[in-house]
Order: sequence, then structure tokens, then C-alpha cells
Amino acid sequence: MTSPDVLHENARRIEAFYAAFAALDTEGMAALYAPDVRFEDPVFGLAGRDAVMAMWSMLCEAVEAKGRDVWSLEASAIRADAHEGSAHWEAHYRFSATGRLVHNRIDATFVFRDGLVVRHIDQFDVWRWSRQALGTPGLLLGWSGVLRRKIREQAGARLAAWRPRPR
Repeated sequence: MTSPDVLHENARRIEAFYAAFAALDTEGMAALYAPDVRFEDPVFGLAGRDAVMAMWSMLCEAVEAKGRDVWSLEASAIRADAHEGSAHWEAHYRFSATGRLVHNRIDATFVFRDGLVVRHIDQFDVWRWSRQALGTPGLLLGWSGVLRRKIREQAGARLAAWRPRPR
């Protein structure tokens, strides 16, 4: 029988992912994803390690450029078994598009295959996030599908413009 203090190796992988993210170490994050990973949150829906890591790299670069002074990330309630896991994480950062400070609270779920993450889903309150990140427009419209679609479209366009072009 395993002691409750001994974490499953996949729980240690989740810890390693968030430690790398807290350090803005995208290579450390990428090492934990399978090539065919799928990522989903209220803003992005991405398939493949290259696409997912482009998103994380873009976000980490924005923190480095405009918000390192306020950046922090803490993960808690990490649980995992051989197939799936979960965590709660909180990030404090400056939203690069507006300069506004954000404290986002996220619940994550993971699916593992052969010791790598093949599915990563982050869930958070978009209205709460939009009030912080966007101010009055987020307060007034953050609950609406219209603003949520616009946020997704703009984030997707930023990611497409940011991603290196194939040579």
C-alpha cells in the first residue's frame, strides 16, 4: 500500500509542469507534453505540442516583457493516478493588452499516456477574468457570448501573428 504522502509519478509531473511555468521555462513545460497533446481553456483550443507550446511561449514572453515584476504562480490540490490528474492553480500577472493586473484562478485536468500529458483542460471564470483584464467592458459584457467570442478571436489572431512562420 502506498503512503498518502507519496505522490504518484504523474502528480510529480504536474508539479514539474507548474514549477517550470512559474519559472517561465517553456522547454521544461514542453517536455511533459506528448506530441499529440490537446489543450483547451475558455480562450484557446489547440492540438499538437507545437501549437500548445506556441501559446505558452507567447504568454511567457508577454510576462517577461511587460509583467515579470508582478508574476507569480502557485499550484495546489495536485492529484493524479496512472491515467488522469488535476490541479488548482492561481496566477498573478499583468495582462499585456491592457496593463491591468489579473489574479486568475484555474482548475486543470490532465490525461496521461506513457508518462506524458495528452489532454490538458483549464477552466476559469471568464467573467471574473474579463473584469480584471479588460475593466469596464469586461464588467459589463464579460458574461456574454459576444465578448467571449471576441476574446477567443483576438487571442487566436495574436497567436497566429506571434507563431514563427515555417521556413
